[in-house]
Amino acid sequence: MSRIRQKNQDLIIEVACEQFATHGYAATKMVDIAKAADIPKPNVFYYFSTKDKLYYAVLETVTEPLLEASKPIEQLDDPVEALTQYIQTKLTISRDHPHASKVFANEVMSGCKALPDDIGRELKQQSQMIIDKFATWSEQGLMDSVPPHHLMFTIWAATQTYADFSWQICSVMNKEKLDEQDYEQAAKFLVQLVIKGCGVKS
Repeated sequence: MSRIRQKNQDLIIEVACEQFATHGYAATKMVDIAKAADIPKPNVFYYFSTKDKLYYAVLETVTEPLLEASKPIEQLDDPVEALTQYIQTKLTISRDHPHASKVFANEVMSGCKALPDDIGRELKQQSQMIIDKFATWSEQGLMDSVPPHHLMFTIWAATQTYADFSWQICSVMNKEKLDEQDYEQAAKFLVQLVIKGCGVKS
């Protein structure tokens, strides 16, 4: 793919992320995305022939890193290191993909009616893998006997909230935008909370 084509696609996806996050899937029109990106409407259709395909591309910008984020849990034998990397990566996704994260959250809250089946299957497989790994660690004495489902849900909520509820968080902290130090502090705290709260051992 040429650099110009990639640049144009990235711009359209970036603007579409903001539009879908702000207005929702149904209310967002391709012409609105074109206007916000300051490009002709035919150009948007040239790269993404339908709104569904553009919406899919937007979802991929957050679901792909979300699927990659669990690799430490899948591959590492040390629960402390695996959970540390997982939590740090999840927060990084919230920092780097705030609009796409909101789009994904809105999709989930609406019942995933527009979520492509293949993405749904991969996310479900990932969730089962995480649950099984947590259960195994508990059986091996590397973690307290905690409900694996609820531990996973807690990590999701604690990390994704920095994207999905960014307005509220910034309002409470009297900031327009969180900085690198804020995310580092959040990661350190959440890792400590999970590791100590669940009795996780190396």
